[in-house]
Amino acid sequence: MSRVLIVEDEEGLVLTLSDRLQSEGFETDFARDGDEGIKKASEGSYDLILLDVMLPKTNGYDVCREIRASGSRVPILMLTAKNETIDKVLGLKLGADDYLAKPFEMVELLARVEALLRRSEALTNGRSAAGFQFEDIDINFKNAEVTREGEPVDLSAMEFKLLQFLVENQGEVHSRDELLDAVWGYDAMPTTRTVDVHIAWLRQKLESNPKRPRHIQTVHGFGYKFVA
Repeated sequence: MSRVLIVEDEEGLVLTLSDRLQSEGFETDFARDGDEGIKKASEGSYDLILLDVMLPKTNGYDVCREIRASGSRVPILMLTAKNETIDKVLGLKLGADDYLAKPFEMVELLARVEALLRRSEALTNGRSAAGFQFEDIDINFKNAEVTREGEPVDLSAMEFKLLQFLVENQGEVHSRDELLDAVWGYDAMPTTRTVDVHIAWLRQKLESNPKRPRHIQTVHGFGYKFVA
């Protein structure tokens, strides 16, 4: 049974979220302010955190920053009443995995929760809490570092983020639009060609034979997938 920590100060929303998540088979816990959220996240074992931005004592951004600074990779879904692009980008830059603006439909929240948990479960195949290894490639997710035969591989921030997403969802086929949303963000303006270019760069740096890639594969008519 997956455990979800709800960090939210609205009593009614806490009850609504708890009831619905429990009815879907989740175990829930809650914190009413940012300080309590940090404490529970550090002491408890949770599979996902629902984190409000506007919290008493310590805001959600700082809570997210503290959780990531501790080395935790627990999926974080931020809840915000704000709908400004800068607020969404800030949350993602601080380490949140996804965001959902209030008011939201419960069915959408559940879909986001389930998607994040699927991604998290994929990490257990071939990687530890902090890293992943395939062939002569070692990925350190905590430090955002990649080495090949022990030598550093120079990846841009977006190349690393794209690689991490593909690895965390290994075996799953993702369209270019899905990759744009997941890696560049819902409100970013790159084109699907951007994905192709970054895929090509990753293959040049990581594949033994970039022209016949073994790990970062093209699924013609659909998109890309990662195979260890």
